[in-house]
Amino acid sequence: MLSMSIIAWIVIGGLAGWIGSKLMGTDAQQGIVLNIVVGIIGGLLGGWVFSLFGADVAGGGWIFSFVTCLVGACILLFFVKLVSGRSKV
Repeated sequence: MLSMSIIAWIVIGGLAGWIGSKLMGTDAQQGIVLNIVVGIIGGLLGGWVFSLFGADVAGGGWIFSFVTCLVGACILLFFVKLVSGRSKV
């Protein structure tokens, strides 16, 4: 299986970060760069969480990678909101 290129990770991370920020209500605070960063960090976090449950994160394909990034982005944004104490902007 071919590994994803850097550009693919940026695109998937950006989409996952943007959708995650929409779901978590933080989109007004973020720009495209922060959405990409949240999505990529969310991918790492989501991959770690899914691997705890025994999921094959590396061989999951494009859709599973997107879902992994999206779940991780939502978890990340949840904890950022929790720590920052913001309930609504």
